[in-house]
Amino acid sequence: MATQKKTAEADYSMQEKILALYELQKIDSKIDEINKVKGELPLEVQDLEDDMTGLRTRIDNIAGEIEELNALTKQRRREVDQAKIQIGNYKEQQNNVRNNREFDAITKEIEYQELEIELAEKRLKEYSAGVKAKKLQLEEAEQAAAERSADLEAKKAELTGIEAETAPLIAEYEAQEARAKEKIDERLLAAYDRIRRNVRNGLAVVTVRRDACGGCFNRIPPQRQSDIRQGKKIIICEYCGRILVADPETETQE
Repeated sequence: MATQKKTAEADYSMQEKILALYELQKIDSKIDEINKVKGELPLEVQDLEDDMTGLRTRIDNIAGEIEELNALTKQRRREVDQAKIQIGNYKEQQNNVRNNREFDAITKEIEYQELEIELAEKRLKEYSAGVKAKKLQLEEAEQAAAERSADLEAKKAELTGIEAETAPLIAEYEAQEARAKEKIDERLLAAYDRIRRNVRNGLAVVTVRRDACGGCFNRIPPQRQSDIRQGKKIIICEYCGRILVADPETETQE
């Protein structure tokens, strides 16, 4: 029978998996170095995009408030015009009254309409002041949006340039990364990713050098170093939680 193709889940030895983890760490560290070139640019772009979203919402809200005030202004002006027409009609009726009672009743209606006009004109002044204030706010928001937009375009262009320059190298490293991952089972990969997220420099796999952990530099006992060199099981640093491996280069030289 032909030999079966090795699978990450069953056929790779633990030593092969550990070596693959070490290779994966080296590749990920190279990708991390490339990402450092971007610095804070991705976060700055995201922050500016969030600012732009907030400013657009603010601009829309202010524009809606101005539109509402303009609609109220038109409504009050119609009410003033109607009240003036009513007053004109009542004054004509006063010329044809038969007694003082009718005259007094019409006079009260005229006074009521005049009060309505006075109130409406007061509201119109408030609306006018409101529109003026809102237009000032709108102008400030639009100016801020224009400035943020210019900053955003500049940051995006800078980030795009870096990404375009590093894309081929990233693609090559990602292909290497995929090949390394083929030899590692999902449980081990999950542990590797978890450790990488929890350590400051992204080093989840470190070598033992000068009898110490390459991550936290605490001393590793001789027996534990022997277990690490044998590569029969995953050894975790009891101080920092990183995966410990023997340095392949040192082992080859020995």
